[in-house]
Amino acid sequence: MTTETQTLTLADIDLNDGLLFEQGLSHQAFKLLRREDPISWTPPTEDAKGHWNLVKYEDVLFVSRHPEIFSSEKGITEYEPIDESEALLAAQGNGKMIITMDPPRHVKMRRLVNKGFTPRAVALWEPKIRETTNILLDRIAKKGESDFVLDIACNIPLAVICQMLGVPEKDWELMFALTNKVLGSGDPEYQTDVPEDQRGTPEAARITGNMGTMQMFGYFAQALMARKTARTEDIISLLVDSEVDGEKLTDEDILWFCFLLILAGNETTRNAMSGGLLALCEHPDQKKKLLNDMSLIDSAVEEILRWVSPVTHMARVAKEDTAIRHQPIRAGERVVMWYPSVNRDEDVFPNADVFDITRTPNDHLAFGIGEHFCLGAGFARLELKVLFQELFRRFPDIDLAGPPQRLRSTFIGGIKHLPVKFTPEK
Repeated sequence: MTTETQTLTLADIDLNDGLLFEQGLSHQAFKLLRREDPISWTPPTEDAKGHWNLVKYEDVLFVSRHPEIFSSEKGITEYEPIDESEALLAAQGNGKMIITMDPPRHVKMRRLVNKGFTPRAVALWEPKIRETTNILLDRIAKKGESDFVLDIACNIPLAVICQMLGVPEKDWELMFALTNKVLGSGDPEYQTDVPEDQRGTPEAARITGNMGTMQMFGYFAQALMARKTARTEDIISLLVDSEVDGEKLTDEDILWFCFLLILAGNETTRNAMSGGLLALCEHPDQKKKLLNDMSLIDSAVEEILRWVSPVTHMARVAKEDTAIRHQPIRAGERVVMWYPSVNRDEDVFPNADVFDITRTPNDHLAFGIGEHFCLGAGFARLELKVLFQELFRRFPDIDLAGPPQRLRSTFIGGIKHLPVKFTPEK
């Protein structure tokens, strides 16, 4: 594997390799692809089918806005197994979560929970988010140091989505561990169900992801049984009483809904928070600018989202023969939309490699675009805003105490550990 100090060539780039992202080489790779091979082909391997890579903004817009041509129902990640039994396992959630649904069912299912994610509904959570943030900051205030991911960033979005789903606080740590297993399954640190000498292999990743999914389903199956007996004020109870086209949702429908919400509701915002603090510490002029003028917080949040792009990719499968940028795409072929690349596309963002908290306009695609625009975008923005307001109010000199440890993943732009230091409160 090429090291971070070396220069990549097209031959070096393998977008299926999580090490590319873990070692911080992905932006160098994407820049080269945008310039020299904007629609590249990743050939099949002995384990997986090939796919097209989209690294330019306008191409991702085209795919995102044409669900009649590009389907979500055959999987949303770049990995498409060749082995039939493995393919069946990988496809178990396809068409069952709103993120893997096409119209018209996607719209109908999304409407069931939309009212909990409107701007007005989100705004009602601000006092609770601010209170939660300060409780967490209180716990590290006298220490002068922290692992920002484990102590702060993971807990704020986790608290919000768990409360929305009715998960009691005693189980929040379990939810954190299970989401790491599912979305971080390719990282040896989370492969705790596999013998240590076997970690880091594709088989270890499959075992970890499957175990995390099974445990998550087992947990929410018990919660669902409880809600059928006694409703509470949470999303699970709402789904128990919901109908689509005059039919009640099945237990499987509800379990996949819970699975998606708990994963998306905490993992992505957690990484935007830790990636955002990293960016501000690495760009002290921008941090100082924000400290001097907190009215810039909204534009700072948007630049953090562009810069971090916590969801690294989404995939679609062509329903019919088509073409992108004159490149023929055959029916059944997979196209992968790489968000960190499109969010630094030089044709859209002037000085794209400059972190600028005053950037405007800032039409990033960190939340996607079109029918699958992130349901929880309002919560993510609010949680980021409140975090940095409170963090910099209390610890304006917070800075890095060591290098970040990045997640080994092609799907999530994650940071596992971020050591920080600051002047302790008295």
